[in-house]
Amino acid sequence: MSKSAPRIFDFLYDQLKNKPLPDALVNKINGKWEPVSTEEFVNRSRQISRALLKMGVKEQEKIALISSTNRHEWNIMDIGILQIGAVNVPVYPTISSEDYEYIFNDAEVTYCFLSDRELYDKVAKIRDKVPSLKEIYIFNEEEGIKNWKEVLKAGEDDSNQPELESRMKAVKNGDLATLIYTSGTTGKPKGVMLSHNNLVSNVLDSNDRIPTFENSKALSFLPVCHVFERMLTYLYIQNNIPIYFAESIDKIGDNIREVKPEIFALVPRLLEKVYDRIMSKGAELSGIKKRLFYWAVELGEKYDLQHNSWWYNFRLGIARKLIFSKWQEALGGNVKVMVSGGAALNPRLNRVFTAAGFNIQEGYGLTETSPVIAVNGPDVARKRIGTVGWPIKDVEVKIADDGEICCKGPNVMMGYYKQKQKTDEVIDEDGYFHTGDIGEWVEGKFLKITDRKKEMFKTSGGKYVAPQLLENKIKESRFIEQVMVIGEGEKMTAALVQPDFEFLKSWCQRKNISCSSNEEMVQNDQVKERIMQEVERINQHFGKWERVKQIQLTPDQWSVDAGHLTPKLSLKRRNIIAMYPELYKNIYGHTKE
Repeated sequence: MSKSAPRIFDFLYDQLKNKPLPDALVNKINGKWEPVSTEEFVNRSRQISRALLKMGVKEQEKIALISSTNRHEWNIMDIGILQIGAVNVPVYPTISSEDYEYIFNDAEVTYCFLSDRELYDKVAKIRDKVPSLKEIYIFNEEEGIKNWKEVLKAGEDDSNQPELESRMKAVKNGDLATLIYTSGTTGKPKGVMLSHNNLVSNVLDSNDRIPTFENSKALSFLPVCHVFERMLTYLYIQNNIPIYFAESIDKIGDNIREVKPEIFALVPRLLEKVYDRIMSKGAELSGIKKRLFYWAVELGEKYDLQHNSWWYNFRLGIARKLIFSKWQEALGGNVKVMVSGGAALNPRLNRVFTAAGFNIQEGYGLTETSPVIAVNGPDVARKRIGTVGWPIKDVEVKIADDGEICCKGPNVMMGYYKQKQKTDEVIDEDGYFHTGDIGEWVEGKFLKITDRKKEMFKTSGGKYVAPQLLENKIKESRFIEQVMVIGEGEKMTAALVQPDFEFLKSWCQRKNISCSSNEEMVQNDQVKERIMQEVERINQHFGKWERVKQIQLTPDQWSVDAGHLTPKLSLKRRNIIAMYPELYKNIYGHTKE
């Protein structure tokens, strides 16, 4: 790679030169894993580039990519766009047509490439409202819709290859590479401008945090439109690691067992679901097997990275052989690292899975920081459970007087697109980006996130409450899947709770409580009392003014599609309160103004 001006696509050409892979990108098509070699990856990307040049695409022109699942076409398009100096605008598949309209017009998107008919129909609705949009292409074969293979075909003619090479040379590492619209919890999304250098530096500066890989595979299933999975994709390419794309979220378990990957990224919610499934299977056991299972889990919950006694380690060795080995098999048997990001990881889960022999590396960052700011290392000495590790190379982190985490480095965005005022609000005169997160140092080195600055609230008694601290602790309960702590301007702290309905259903069966639906469960007095017991147990860890005094249970499964969560699975706090005015009134005697 050119040391003077590395660009994102240089990673792929380095792979072609140094270690071309037969399976650089792998999709499962019609029940069979179909590889795309490094050479094919390069050639198809060049075809896309040549075709886009023939279509008149200029430097810094915006092209949208949308896919319901990760797939090789997205990556080929990405490189094809970037190496002619154009800008990739990745868009979440789950947002509304209205959001598509806003983003496409704000970015002045000229072409859109998307995966399937459902997404096409959504974008087609707003086509006439986006004057800049010239054409939509689809990856799947659909009658009457232009297919991306038409673009590939047009690029087979290499007569304009000299023009492509000239455009590639003209791309600078400081040029805008991608425009990522953040999925904020309120207001219109902002376009985060990331340069080639932002992303390339983040890849190179994160390299020392992953184990050494040889003949390894990565499984990709988090949305590649999000900068977390996308940066890791570039890291895999840079490290010559084949990338296998999961068929869907529902088939991740099957795909992991088939691919047997050494590395993959996840968000805490997915690990929670894995844990819930494991616990459900454990509950189905009987006799000595069931007792051994729960003994191993309880042992895992007491795991300490630095201070386990010989007696603890002796018992852990037995637990790993008898119980945790089966967990390993369920995740393919080869996992060297699971990278966790996007939200706070429950420390209890981290301890249990670490005890089970998994290397979970929790990190921290934002879209505006490309994304990694800090991450734990791959071994015990360079990891602390409950923290997000220490800052990566070339990234400077400081804690402001009010506790806000600020960072400075080559990973910090160019700014918000067309929004200088908002950019100036988050990047100060010294170049520090203000994250909006509150944090502290552990052992003077490891960064711990304690809350979101904007989410802290004050009760009517003048006491400050950090809701995320409470929420993360409350979610350690097996009875509770989601929780939102409330109480801004009110006399007391309370919470809206979405139970873990799968676990709660099995608990009701064991207690002979007849509940045929979620609605019946959340109305049942025994259920309410049991979940409040969990909350009261957790309350003991907090000050009296912080403790949750009342709860209301919601009958709905909180989700992105229903509007409870952002695509990153963060709480949409205003939405949730607006959805449950009666529950809010049950707590405080009035609805939220």
